[in-house]
Amino acid sequence: MPILKIDAVIFDMDGVITDTMPYHYRAWKKVYAGEGLLVEECEVYLREGQPGHRMIRQIFREHGKVFHEGLAKRMLEQKERIFKRIVRPVFVPGARAFLRHLRGKNIRTALVTGTARHEVHKILQGDFLDRFDAIVTGDEVKHGKPNPEPFLTALKKLKIRPDEAVVVENAPFGIFSAKKARLKCIALETYLDRAYLKDADYIVSSFRDLRKRLDFETLKTRGR
Repeated sequence: MPILKIDAVIFDMDGVITDTMPYHYRAWKKVYAGEGLLVEECEVYLREGQPGHRMIRQIFREHGKVFHEGLAKRMLEQKERIFKRIVRPVFVPGARAFLRHLRGKNIRTALVTGTARHEVHKILQGDFLDRFDAIVTGDEVKHGKPNPEPFLTALKKLKIRPDEAVVVENAPFGIFSAKKARLKCIALETYLDRAYLKDADYIVSSFRDLRKRLDFETLKTRGR
């Protein structure tokens, strides 16, 4: 079994820690339907992590619809209202146990998400966020995924190099962002088939599968 010697594991949130992408899709589906568009799950899941206005622009162009920024702003606001009303804080199976496993090995953790910080606090309630040594939210960066800025910001907060961490993602834009930041990436097959996750260093079907296929060891050089 390969052993990854690292200082930290950096997690995406939607589809990695929380099983919230189906709620995002339901909200987007309703908003797009109001504009006369029928969007499939895959169209939304493939763009996970991307800023919402870019997603809208791309989907409109692919469907031959006219796009403008005012429309995107209105659709985003509507989507967020629907999402807040329907979302339930459900965790991806094995996520919390894996966080405890890493903590037991003295490996730090970080959360990198395109969601705004105030929304993150609503979804991950209580003291759960205290389990992360660093958190980067969508409103703290200028460029979201697939730009590497979110993960580079996490590395800066953790005060480590790219070779001292690994990312857990579940979508192409997140994987691309991690690789551009020169990080190794583990992809979870939460919503997408592994064919869409092929650029990751490792692809696993679940956290249980991850525990079977990879082991983790903390770096000794930091002297914590």
